[in-house]
Amino acid sequence: MRALGSVPVASKSSSRADDLDRATGSATPSAAEKRRRAVRALSDRGQHLEAFYACLYYAALRPSEAVMLRESDLYLPAKGWGRIVLAASASRAGTAWTDHGTARQERGLKHRAAHETRTIPIPPELVRLLRAHIKWHGTTPDGRVFQTARGGILQDSAYSAVWADARAEALTPAQCWSPLGRRPYDLRHAAVSLWLNSGVPATDVARRAEHGVAVLLKIYAHCIDGQADAANQRITDALSTPQADQDPGDEGDADSELAA
Repeated sequence: MRALGSVPVASKSSSRADDLDRATGSATPSAAEKRRRAVRALSDRGQHLEAFYACLYYAALRPSEAVMLRESDLYLPAKGWGRIVLAASASRAGTAWTDHGTARQERGLKHRAAHETRTIPIPPELVRLLRAHIKWHGTTPDGRVFQTARGGILQDSAYSAVWADARAEALTPAQCWSPLGRRPYDLRHAAVSLWLNSGVPATDVARRAEHGVAVLLKIYAHCIDGQADAANQRITDALSTPQADQDPGDEGDADSELAA
């Protein structure tokens, strides 16, 4: 019998980090743009969902949050950065577990008290896409930005199927068979990884993505490890001041001379 100590056991956190590496490995802005073009070229349905996927990548929304996005949640200026003031989500629970027999039901935000909101700055590219989406597709009577052909709440089966078709168009056959960006949710992971790799403070990333800082640092540690050199340089720059250049004993020597 093999001793238990000799059996390698992968930790849950390292497994999740490996999954994230595979999911976000090529989710650079250029790769994301290529997949978005593939979505847009698929069909009218693909064109309707282009901005939906963009919300996951540029704003790190969860799919359950994006499906409930309303026009009143958006600030979309003609130029510059905009913002989303997120107020609701609709996680999939199954028809047996919702009040109205639908697969999704509107609820408050994850990790937030009822009626609490979350503000997310969004880049000009997403502002442009959302402005164009609302112009061409309109909204539901209650203001939802994304909808089914009959005005209902988007279902994960629908946006997952379109995403799968887009991956097949945008990726090589080998990449398409890999776990690389397999789920729409992986766009959110890619967004968080991009922000951290760009040097955005972890506290700000956690606030935008609605993560606990401790959980963020644990899951996305591989994004932060590579920033040691930049952090060291910032500390060096902060220490390189006139006060730091002075010998700690100089001040005492000057006082002694004056006393003499």
